[in-house]
Amino acid sequence: MKLTKFSKLVNETLDSAKLYNIDEAFNMLMSFKRESFDESVDVAFNLGVDPKHAEENIRLSINLPHGIGKEVSVLAIVNADKEAEAKDAGADFVGRDEFLDKIKAGWTDVDKIVVTPDLMVELGKLGKVLGPKGLMPNPKSGTVTNEVAKAIKEIKAGKLDARVEKNGILQSSIGKTSFSEEQLKENFNTLQSAVISAKPNSFKGKYLKSISVSSTLGPGIKIGTE
Repeated sequence: MKLTKFSKLVNETLDSAKLYNIDEAFNMLMSFKRESFDESVDVAFNLGVDPKHAEENIRLSINLPHGIGKEVSVLAIVNADKEAEAKDAGADFVGRDEFLDKIKAGWTDVDKIVVTPDLMVELGKLGKVLGPKGLMPNPKSGTVTNEVAKAIKEIKAGKLDARVEKNGILQSSIGKTSFSEEQLKENFNTLQSAVISAKPNSFKGKYLKSISVSSTLGPGIKIGTE
């Protein structure tokens, strides 16, 4: 099979067995970027945790220095007295019963949901619809709150929510290939610091096993963990 120009570039540049430092990894990632569209840049941390244990079910909610370069749509489930606050903060959808009914009917065309604590009971009944989509609000991520405006503004500014999957992988977008290398590295360093800080006090063994970074169409580039 004849290699494409891109495949040839990857084969000549990337050593799949090598662990690169952060500067090398992001310099290489940007050399692979496509000019035809703005790719997402994703990082995957392979952790030695078992999410079945509550203390090892790592979940992060942080603000990256440069956001993630994505427009995030927000639904605010609030009572009438909070509607103006939610709209002024930039929520794309605001309401109560009409959206509870829409979700019950299967509507999930939104990226994040913010809800006040008093309405969480009603929203909790819709777990079968929201759970599989990762849309259920959670106090730990700041999406179940009376500070509706603050939560919406943080989400719109690029607040990142990530949690470890059952196989021990925590992955997240950290920006776009239209970002500068420095912006991507700063976002990466912020996320990596949060991952390391989230190590359970009771955990024994190797916590951070491996890290890889990639663009949407690019190969995975391994980064050293030491």
